Amino acid sequence: MKTTTLLLLFIAFSAVAQTNSEIAKSAVRIEMLFPEGKTKALILSYDDGAIQDRELVKLMNKYHLVGTFHLNSNKLGSNIYFNYLNKDEIKSLYTGHEVSVHTANHPNLPDISKIDVIYEILEDRKELERIMGYPVRGMAYPFGNTNDAVIEAMNGLGIEYARTVGDSYNFEIPKDFLRWFPTMHQFAKAYWEPNQPEKDKKELELFYKIIDDFLQTKELAVLDIWGHSWEMGTDQKKWDETEKFFKILANNQTIYYTKQIDLVDYINAFRNLKFAVDKNSATNTSAINVTIKMNNKIYNVMAGTSINL
Repeated sequence: MKTTTLLLLFIAFSAVAQTNSEIAKSAVRIEMLFPEGKTKALILSYDDGAIQDRELVKLMNKYHLVGTFHLNSNKLGSNIYFNYLNKDEIKSLYTGHEVSVHTANHPNLPDISKIDVIYEILEDRKELERIMGYPVRGMAYPFGNTNDAVIEAMNGLGIEYARTVGDSYNFEIPKDFLRWFPTMHQFAKAYWEPNQPEKDKKELELFYKIIDDFLQTKELAVLDIWGHSWEMGTDQKKWDETEKFFKILANNQTIYYTKQIDLVDYINAFRNLKFAVDKNSATNTSAINVTIKMNNKIYNVMAGTSINL
């Protein structure tokens, strides 16, 4: 009788323990990490294709940084507003970096017709692809402006992300890739107005505080800095400031240095992982290796494979 009672108690205890284990497992969160388990990602995003991109790319290459450059193909080779790069130097100059759409002629998209929105994007994409020799899948809105009608017109044009200029001052992963809000403009809003030294000082302090917050955070974080190389022009002070923040962000083992489109592809690969209901296995159907964390343990889910968790 005692033996039977003990056996029943053991079975009951085991069932409760198993149930509690399943409840605990269901509450465990699956988190995305960047490649190699990195917790931070850096995007450097510059618009227009001015000749000053030559100096900017040289600085990026010096510090092994990666840039995304949004170009107006119909303006290349011209001196409208400022001097633009020539088409025959684009492919060589941006080797190792990303070239992306900025529309053919840089109109304010919400002000033009649907067919003109389509033309501006497709013509720019087509010409940039001809020059670069690869699919161009990203974009920055001219003047940073968009609306629902513009985004609807973009449907089916092969654009997988589009950046605004609405600074968020945070490091959140974008929820809507076609309404991509960057972290902040280069130098925050320093130098936006001439002869404002006190304002410039305050904005630069904010700029470097945001960078320091990014470097210190323990959370998953994306720092997206945008701007234009023509803003530096021939002002050595601004170029020195650019090199200063490049140097601060370079050579950090916790940072994933990435083209904007590569980050989009990586996030999509994570979002498309297939997990068993009991979270005991994961399958990666993409062509991109994905790193995840579960229950404080890091797993690499290689492209086209399944693993036990």
